[in-house]
Amino acid sequence: MIFDGYKILQLSDLHNKNFGSQLTSKIMSEKPDIILLTGDMVSANDVNYSNFLNLAKFLAGHYEVYYIKGNHEGDLLNKNYIVLEDALKLYNIKILDNEKVELKKGKDFINLYGMWCNQRYYSRADADVNYIVKKDTVTKLLGKPNTHEYNVLLMHTPTYFDAYASWGADLVLSGHIHGGMIRLPFAGGIFSPDRKLF
Repeated sequence: MIFDGYKILQLSDLHNKNFGSQLTSKIMSEKPDIILLTGDMVSANDVNYSNFLNLAKFLAGHYEVYYIKGNHEGDLLNKNYIVLEDALKLYNIKILDNEKVELKKGKDFINLYGMWCNQRYYSRADADVNYIVKKDTVTKLLGKPNTHEYNVLLMHTPTYFDAYASWGADLVLSGHIHGGMIRLPFAGGIFSPDRKLF
């Protein structure tokens, strides 16, 4: 396979924090082929996005970078999201908004899908049962995939993994859960953003 050894580096849920050269040095040492940003790169209450945008500009200067929205970007005022979106486009970062691109290597390719859905699909204990991502939801947003090809799906929340897999995703890259919002030694995450235990 021509994609053997192809390295994808994923970043998610940085929430506009400044990690300085520690993060960029680690990224450079990994020598990725592409970088995928899977949402919540800023927080909904941020008004200054400089920490994330400085990182994005640096990454775009060295790598091919793709980005999808998370729930925090979805909660931004439209005018604020446009500021963020315009900056990412200026850096030539490809924003995947319910669309597909082909990642090419020689004559071979894999499909990269970026999905975003309405904020109401981010499940909560009081979630509306009409807002659950199912296979049909993914198909409506992204179309039918060619299951004879390799399909990578970026979706911020992993909550609906079964729907993504049944739709035809061979690899799903998500964030959102933060490894569990509250963590205990040896037990790991005990409380997720979806208000679920363990």
